[in-house]
Amino acid sequence: MEIIKTPIPDLLIIKPRVFQDARGYFFETYNIQKYHEAGINLNFCQDNQSKSSYGVVRGLHYQLNPQSQSKLVSVAQGSVWDVAVDLRSSSPTFGQWFGVELSEENHLQFLIPQGFAHGFSVLSETALFTYKCDNFWSQTLERGILYNDSSLAIDWKIPAENAIISDKDMKHPLLKDAETNF
Repeated sequence: MEIIKTPIPDLLIIKPRVFQDARGYFFETYNIQKYHEAGINLNFCQDNQSKSSYGVVRGLHYQLNPQSQSKLVSVAQGSVWDVAVDLRSSSPTFGQWFGVELSEENHLQFLIPQGFAHGFSVLSETALFTYKCDNFWSQTLERGILYNDSSLAIDWKIPAENAIISDKDMKHPLLKDAETNF
């Protein structure tokens, strides 16, 4: 596997080694030994999956400490634009975001450490999105930031009129008003 650094420290793209032939392909989606050898020493405890249709935007989500979550995200089917926003108050990249297209064709994974908000938009007709977390979900500690906060100016790669947003995600505060403790 190849580790690709992004402009935001600790935010990594992981390109697995894919073996392809006439039958299809094979690759390891996760191997704790290889991740540890690469310096990624997370203890994942929960796997999640979502299916969404074109235009769905999920996010921006995060959890406060002590149950902040690192996430290893990927797409099993379809294509998404995946975004992480740095919420670490002492970080020189606080408030900055980075996005990457994850798809069933490129097999990329995105490692989002604790202290980041996360979201994605669906670019394909449907997308099957998977992620591993290193902490359990906590209803009392979950928080969010409004996906279209103008101070972030995130390009979700879909026309705004096609965006499908949950009522819950439409009620998130702007970054300047968001509760964080990272």
